[in-house]
Amino acid sequence: MWLGFQPALRVNPRNFPVISGLFPLCYISLATYTGGVVDEEYWPGKKFGLPQDGPRSTPTYLRRVAGLGIDWAIAVGVSVLFFDYDGWWTLAVFILLQMVGGLVMAGSPGHLLTGIRIAPITGGALGVLAPVVRPLLVAVVIPAVLVDEDLRGVHDRLVGTILVRR
Repeated sequence: MWLGFQPALRVNPRNFPVISGLFPLCYISLATYTGGVVDEEYWPGKKFGLPQDGPRSTPTYLRRVAGLGIDWAIAVGVSVLFFDYDGWWTLAVFILLQMVGGLVMAGSPGHLLTGIRIAPITGGALGVLAPVVRPLLVAVVIPAVLVDEDLRGVHDRLVGTILVRR
């Protein structure tokens, strides 16, 4: 004990269920970090019936970040040309770009150029709610960074979507 603080619990096979029960299911499970993964042949999207590779599989982080980078570059370009590179206008253009792209093409221009799209978990059409709410949550950043074992951020879990390759 140091200055009245007790050391944190250490993760081991005996207390893993207790510690993992403290965290919400929307975050990556501690099993990923401790080697306690039950299904060794699991890949992102398997529980949704998505293939491991090829079309309809979950894209890599490189594709996702490249898509966001392309969208942000477009937003910065529009902001420089029309709004004197104002930060709020840049963010507004980015959100609008994501919304319009999601409503019209099931993906923003960055998504399209990197070969990914937004798909509903239940199948069928994307609808209106997901393309409108999802970009607002991406703009907050934190929901997009917290991902689960299927590479779905909190923003995707809340609106019932997943990114898939075209």
